[in-house]
Amino acid sequence: MMSTIQDAVLRIFELGGPVVLLLGVLSILVSSVVLYKLWQFSVAGVGRHKALRAAIDAWDAGDRGAARQNIDQSRSYLVPVVTMAFDGQTDVARLEAEAETRFARLERGFRLLDSIGQLAPLLGLFGTVLGMITAFQALQDAGAQVDPSILAGGIWVALLTTAVGLAVAMPTVAVLSWFEARIDADRVLAQKAIHTVLAPECHKRAEKPQGVPVHA
Repeated sequence: MMSTIQDAVLRIFELGGPVVLLLGVLSILVSSVVLYKLWQFSVAGVGRHKALRAAIDAWDAGDRGAARQNIDQSRSYLVPVVTMAFDGQTDVARLEAEAETRFARLERGFRLLDSIGQLAPLLGLFGTVLGMITAFQALQDAGAQVDPSILAGGIWVALLTTAVGLAVAMPTVAVLSWFEARIDADRVLAQKAIHTVLAPECHKRAEKPQGVPVHA
């Protein structure tokens, strides 16, 4: 088993050089981070806030009992923040800071994915340049005995690094965009929840001045 892996690694090294090998390591790192983030999002309940939304709507309508019942049924990671607002915490900055702390925990690893998404194409281009240099050196060494296959073989090996770099970068960027979109949607929900709990619609209706009765 180990000999098979070593043969595969040596084959990759011979075809694309150290750049392709490095890109292979980066792809393994990306896969590990993505799998961990998917597990983390699943455990935290990212995007799954049905009971939490119901609790906020009930609180907004003035039904405190239903709001408490729904919040107890929710498995959202935003429950502690909304519960603080339910329990009388009126400091918006404090509530937003609590929410951002949870978002920051879920966003760990995003910077790494972003860096790899930007670096992988550049590494592929770097490998292509090195491969082209090697191909033209081989062409120069051939002198008058120029064989087009020497140049063609060197070029396709050089372009291999660019292809591998793009193959690593494109799915990385796509997955990162999906992760960020999920967090952005939850961030909007947290903002709405905080401001709704602190200023529910039922209080606004109660505070509206009543019309002055007209006497005949």
